[in-house]
Amino acid sequence: MDLFEKLLSDRGPLGQYSKVAHGYFAFPKLEGEIGPHMKFRGKDVLNWSLNNYIGLANHPEVRKADADAAERWGLGYPMGARMMSGETSMHEKLEAELSSFVKKEDTMLMNYGYQGIMSVIDALIDRHDVIVYDSESHACIIDGVRLHMGKRFVYPHNDIAGLEKQLGRATKLAAETGGAILVITEGVFGMSGDMGKLKEIIELKQKFSFRLLVDDAHGFGTMGETGAGVGEAQEAQDGIDLYFSTFAKSMASIGAFVSGEKQVIEFLRYNTRSQVFAKALPMPLVVGALKRLELLRGKPELREKLWVIVKALQSGLRERGFNIGKTQSPVTPVFLSGGPVEAHNLIIDLRENYSIFCSVVIYPVVPKGVILLRLIPTAVHTLADVNRTLDAFDAVSDKLKSGVYAAGALPIMA
Repeated sequence: MDLFEKLLSDRGPLGQYSKVAHGYFAFPKLEGEIGPHMKFRGKDVLNWSLNNYIGLANHPEVRKADADAAERWGLGYPMGARMMSGETSMHEKLEAELSSFVKKEDTMLMNYGYQGIMSVIDALIDRHDVIVYDSESHACIIDGVRLHMGKRFVYPHNDIAGLEKQLGRATKLAAETGGAILVITEGVFGMSGDMGKLKEIIELKQKFSFRLLVDDAHGFGTMGETGAGVGEAQEAQDGIDLYFSTFAKSMASIGAFVSGEKQVIEFLRYNTRSQVFAKALPMPLVVGALKRLELLRGKPELREKLWVIVKALQSGLRERGFNIGKTQSPVTPVFLSGGPVEAHNLIIDLRENYSIFCSVVIYPVVPKGVILLRLIPTAVHTLADVNRTLDAFDAVSDKLKSGVYAAGALPIMA
């Protein structure tokens, strides 16, 4: 069979919807200044679908720092991989500032979050080692685990008894192979919004020998007394062996970092292939990240405003009878019952008639019969935005329950 014929005969679990989804449900174009109020298909919408948690994307100091750095350095500098010709004192300064903030000995910058966590896993583990990971880990972790040529065990989401069982299996296997064990979890799980049980996982080190890698993409900047993440929030940062996060959420930028013991970070610098052989992070992104980190650390009122909005939105949804699961973070899932047709019609109604834009997730990402609406509150939303959204959700929920959306797929309005 021809390769392309084979691909087009099975477009994949998401690709099968491309003809009806593209441009509206998938790959939608949000236009205008980044923030709660943007344009979708030419209409003003209230937007709950950006990970701009503390509002840095359009903060005037950030915009100025980005523009000044781009004017001074351009997007090309430094030219080359850091190991060869791309090292700068500004890259080192950002790493030092991040280390200080998350209370780890050393830090390595990385170009992207998705690529970064995959590359860290690949560098840490060989075929003799064993990975044990949470079943609801993000796709980037799953893809990193798939690179592993050795054995891996998955435990039910946040199930510490399940983790202990898998650690027992991993310990037995590692003894046979002469390998080691890496446990991987998240600080905040991006779909459900609940936190990984870091303290309980770390306590298992008293019984088992393993190292812990935590991807805290949604926790960095939002969780903890200073915003240093879920490890800080749970008073468990010392027990995290490698702390990973991305700049794509609270920092509203591009890039990522991994922090840990100095000798381990040095090992990663020389063995993480995606960084050894990749061009260094451009200077405007480094300078911009320094400004973002300065604001994240120095303006706690931004994080405080975020939590005012989070609490108003989540308490309002619960009071109105909505199921938002076990979220412990700004990530706000709303679980409804229905199939693809109902989800299709509900989202069209929500966007076209109520001017509310949020992400929708259906099977196979969530179980059949579940419609997941995912809202991301930010520090630049208002209480008026919250109240408008709660009223809109009441209206579409009533229509869903009464069967209005089950009659047939509504056309997408021009």
